Amino acid sequence: VIDHPKYQGSKRIAIFLSMPDEIQTEEIIKDIFKQGKECFVPRYKPHSNHMDMLKLSSAEDISSLTLTSWNILQPSDDDSAREEALAGGGLDLIFMPGLGFDKKGNRLGRGKGYYDTYLERCMKHPSGKPYTIALAFREQICESVPVTENDVQVDEILYESC
Repeated sequence: VIDHPKYQGSKRIAIFLSMPDEIQTEEIIKDIFKQGKECFVPRYKPHSNHMDMLKLSSAEDISSLTLTSWNILQPSDDDSAREEALAGGGLDLIFMPGLGFDKKGNRLGRGKGYYDTYLERCMKHPSGKPYTIALAFREQICESVPVTENDVQVDEILYESC
């Protein structure tokens, strides 16, 4: 990931905070700050499919985030001091989680459509749609995953031995 040309060329990067069954992103987040890039993390709105990407001030800033009922760390609902990526300069790159992926770039998420609706909003931003990279375990790569017309394909899937 760290040597990937899209990562190297990106300044504003959104990345998920890992759940135990996902690729761990802590070292990538540390590198984002080490390289002087800007880091944004998801804040999911419960009972909807709305998600924002809010800016972290440092890798240590993660310890100030709150744990949701889904066991995900995220900025609290009343945290209005953080920059939302689309209110500013948009994003260059989004690292995406998922449950399953196929080699055509289709992604099976957790069923709420957070990333799909966020990417739709990105497409309306002046900076346009960011490049998307899914981080996966080899075992998550399938022959095909179910998709709907609202699903947005990822640009690239990185997994071991790819």
